[in-house]
Amino acid sequence: MKASEGDQRTSEQLKEHYIIEKELAERLRSASRDERRHLYTVVYDELFRRVPHHPQLTQKADPQSQAQAVSAQLALLRQFLKPESTFLEVGPGDCRLAFEVARLVRTVYAVDVSEEITKNHDKPDNVELIISDGCSVPVPANSVDVAYSNQLMEHLHPDDALEQVQNIQKALKPGGIYLCITPNRLSGPHDVSRHFDQIATGFHLREYTTTELAHIFRAAEFSKVRALLRIRGLVFTCPLFALRMVEGVLARLPYRARKRISGWFPVRAFLRPVVVAVK
Repeated sequence: MKASEGDQRTSEQLKEHYIIEKELAERLRSASRDERRHLYTVVYDELFRRVPHHPQLTQKADPQSQAQAVSAQLALLRQFLKPESTFLEVGPGDCRLAFEVARLVRTVYAVDVSEEITKNHDKPDNVELIISDGCSVPVPANSVDVAYSNQLMEHLHPDDALEQVQNIQKALKPGGIYLCITPNRLSGPHDVSRHFDQIATGFHLREYTTTELAHIFRAAEFSKVRALLRIRGLVFTCPLFALRMVEGVLARLPYRARKRISGWFPVRAFLRPVVVAVK
């Protein structure tokens, strides 16, 4: 067992993280809908308190890692942002991206479930940090031009996914867009359980294929859904049927073969799209 690239933790720390996260994730998986409305905040705050070496916390203390992560996301988002835009980030983590986007737009809403990871004292005046129950998106309806989430969908209870996407859709103005990045389950698992299990058992309560994600967005009444591929700094629009074909082939393979092939270029690019849904 070893940490993934960029994660310098020991085997003992990985196992500690895994045991704690799996325990907390099981509380979420088995909770009722009403229980989950407060439990998202409780379990995430508890995770960050009990796992001080969690990558989200250590990256928060590493300015270089922060800058690289923010720069890559800004490169994608800039083409969609205007000075008069209202931007919504759901699951903003340490809020550094939201703070940088605030330099480019009029208003930023940052909606998260955890007060622990979002603690920061230098928030720009045009950023509003909102603590959610993990499903609601408590911003004014029809107020958002661009919504964005990165590594969020997989953290939702499967029974909450459609409802949250519907809430994001309601927050958008007509013609507004939602850009969603989530790890593909066919190359997973992608949470800490990847070191121990063949399917996600940590806080990735469900990992999705792009095909499954597109179905959810259509059920939430988005008018259009498309995919963007990022290859060596360039961004291309990719037909969803092409992604369905790649995913269909991979889904039929045994786990070890699927994991190996999903790491090949260009297969890797097909499994890491940005899904763009238009209201």
